[in-house]
Amino acid sequence: MMKVMNLRKSYGQGEAKVEVLKGINLEIIKGETLALIGKSGSGKSTLLSLLAGLDKADTGEIFVQGHKISSMSERELTHFRAHHMGIVFQQFHLVSTLTALENVLLPLELLKREGAIETARNLLESVGLSHRSHHLPSELSGGESQRVAIARAVAIKPAILFADEPSGNLDEDTGDRVMELLFKMVADTGTTLVLVTHDQDLAKKCSRIIHLEHGSLL
Repeated sequence: MMKVMNLRKSYGQGEAKVEVLKGINLEIIKGETLALIGKSGSGKSTLLSLLAGLDKADTGEIFVQGHKISSMSERELTHFRAHHMGIVFQQFHLVSTLTALENVLLPLELLKREGAIETARNLLESVGLSHRSHHLPSELSGGESQRVAIARAVAIKPAILFADEPSGNLDEDTGDRVMELLFKMVADTGTTLVLVTHDQDLAKKCSRIIHLEHGSLL
């Protein structure tokens, strides 16, 4: 599914330069659920951003399903992500002017998928939000917003789903319910999951755990 070779990333220049990732090598198998854990500042979110093509590495190569995304242009990356990747952020990142249904519908319409409206409605129903389909994000709770974000992320049936602390802004009970839903949807579709978390209990629900410390995998 994904292969990463000698990935390095630094920020700043000169004496202020900080090496965040130090030669990461990693293989991710199709259908597995992978937890990426580490202390704050260990480089977890940076690595996820590189794997999802949201940022560029200084050196190294990233292959997804045989496609070398590390050498793609911004336009090529955008197209590739739209067809093959789903991303769930801690901050939800819903479009504030669109309803819950329209947010889920958006990636499907961009790809001109047939039956997009029906698919979006079914997804909202699967996350228990049919009754909130016409509400704007400002009218939803944090848990509801994250469930909409999950439905949107899986709408295109991505080959790989990235989740960056998806329950980080939620209270414990709501976060637990949201994560149960995420794991269920991943299992039902056979989607590969890469989950960034600091929660050891959550990480244990994944089929594999890798530790990132001071920019290196342990």
